[in-house]
Amino acid sequence: MNNKEGMISMLTDDGSMVDFFVLEETRISGKNYLLVTDSPEDEDGECYILKDISRPEDSEAVYEFVEEDGELEFLYRIFNELVSDMDIDLMP
Repeated sequence: MNNKEGMISMLTDDGSMVDFFVLEETRISGKNYLLVTDSPEDEDGECYILKDISRPEDSEAVYEFVEEDGELEFLYRIFNELVSDMDIDLMP
């Protein structure tokens, strides 16, 4: 993963790079989570929640998409509260 100001780039399984804009971040139970979108803040886009799965020996952060339904619903509620003062509408 590569990190630019307010943006992260992730390497996909097929070797291509995908850019995401970071909307918010939080730490829960010792894990870091990011709320990201595939579009700039002034455009409509899809939102995703990423979990930091880095190990101490990793030189860069390693993230994976949160896909487990219970964890996703819990994090959705947390991030919805965190972005409530922004002009962002999260839809589950």
